[in-house]
Formats: sequence, structure tokens, C-alpha cells
Amino acid sequence: MKTIVVGAVGSTKDLLETMIKLNFPISMVFSLDEKYSENVSGYFPNHNIAISNNIPYKKFKNINDNENIEIIEKIAPDLIFVVGLSQLVKQPLLNCAKLGVVGFHPTPLPKFRGRAAIVWQILLGITKTKCTLFLINEGMDSGDILGQEDYEISSDDYAEDVHRKCGKAAIKLFERVLKDLMDGNMRTIEQDEKQATYLLKRNPEDGLINWENTGKEIHTLIRAVSRPYPGAFSNYDDNMKVIFWRANLEDNTKYIGIPGQIANVSQSYFEVICKEGLLKVYDYTIIGDKNLVVGHKFR
Repeated sequence: MKTIVVGAVGSTKDLLETMIKLNFPISMVFSLDEKYSENVSGYFPNHNIAISNNIPYKKFKNINDNENIEIIEKIAPDLIFVVGLSQLVKQPLLNCAKLGVVGFHPTPLPKFRGRAAIVWQILLGITKTKCTLFLINEGMDSGDILGQEDYEISSDDYAEDVHRKCGKAAIKLFERVLKDLMDGNMRTIEQDEKQATYLLKRNPEDGLINWENTGKEIHTLIRAVSRPYPGAFSNYDDNMKVIFWRANLEDNTKYIGIPGQIANVSQSYFEVICKEGLLKVYDYTIIGDKNLVVGHKFR
């Protein structure tokens, strides 16, 4: 069997390491060039794994470019794994694999097709979910399912915590499906279109904190868009911004003020009044040259 792996992030790394562990044949690795990784959350240079294991590789900017398609056509792979890549796979690439192009999605397809799946699941308060391996087709995450694996999201999990949990589930899923493929068993289940829902794209500016929301809603936003994403943020005074990476939501029994107002500043944290609570922010980045001052208000 001839296979190609395409990707840009940690889930690609997990797939490659699982394939190597199982002695699953890898004909070539296509790794997103680090020159084009600036806007890729959780980027990982997967060509380094290829180098360490003497696997042919190519760095790329757009996997659908003619140069890449020509190389893949010459290899004539049975399967192409496109895991951890936000670029849409176009028809010429889909035509290259005899058995199909395999994709990965961190949701229980057909539910939650689309973009920013980890972020949206935290925002929606999802606690029990699945990750999915499926055959990519012309639609959005709509191809036949090869397998799924459960994982959970706790109420205090941040995005990177959920990525780790999903990653552990993904490794179990990769191992199970790869073993089936090695045994010649490629079982698929058609997705039920009636159950399909779609997650829309999110932009960095969607992390702007609205201090009219409750403390719980603000805390959930902070958890959802924390690292490896751009972060929840609030503007402060002129030309100054604070990114909120991690915080605790506590009862406010001490301070009287308005939502968004700074109640306390210490060396290791600051506290902000919210509707229904007090936000204790202990991991943050200040962009600007001013200090936080008690009584001043975020906007």
C-alpha cells in the first residue's frame, strides 16, 4: 500500500508517529512550510519527523498547487491522509488516491461540521463529544465515516486542554483505523445529512470581551479562545490592549463597581468586576506601555 500524509499541526504529528509505530507504509510527507505558518494555530514542522525517519518529504504553501498534484500523481497513492490542515482539498487531489483521501475532524460528524471546532464546542458548553476520521469529498466534512473516538470537555478546560484530550482520543482512533486498513478492512458509514450542523468561521476580533455579558460567559470565551488561539481581549485606555489567557471566576463579596472595572491589581494577577462575579486574571499579556490601575475600566 502506498500512502501520503499531508498536514501542518500536532494532529499530523500524532498520525505520523502512530503510522511509524505500526510500520504503516508512508511514501511521502507533505509538510506546510514554516514560512507560511504565521496564522496557523498549533503549527508543527512535520517535515522534521520525515527527516528523522528517512521518509521523503516536501514543504508546501498550498497543497492544491499543480506542482504538488504532479508529484502525488507520480506516486499514485492508495490513500492520502490530510490531517491538521485548514486548506480545502480540491478535486484534482481527491482524484489522486485510489481508495480515497482521509480527513480528521475533532467533532462527532455529521454534527459540528466546519471551522474552529474546538472553540465552538467550548463556547456551546459541550461536555461529551467525539473525534472522527472520514473520507473527504467535495462537501464540507460530509464524507463517509471510517471511525470515531469519545473524549470529554470539562467546565474548567481551556482550548489547549481540549486539544490534548482530543489528541489522546485521536491517537486511539488512528491506531484502530490504521490496523483495520493494514488488515484490508476499510469499513465506512454514510453520514446522516438530517443530523448535520455547521460551525462558521471565527476571526481574532471575535475574542473581544463584552463586559455586558455575565462573568460565566466571559470566562467561557477566555477558555475557548486561549492558546493556541489569539486569545480573548479587551481594550484599555488609548492604544492599549490586554489579552486574557487564563482566569478564575469567583464570587464578588468585596467590591462594588461596574462591569469591566478593575477592582484590584497585584504582582501576579488582577481582578475585574463582572456581572455575576469577579474575574481573577492570572495569565495575561499587556500590549502597550501603561500599567493597569484600580478603578479604571476596560472597554
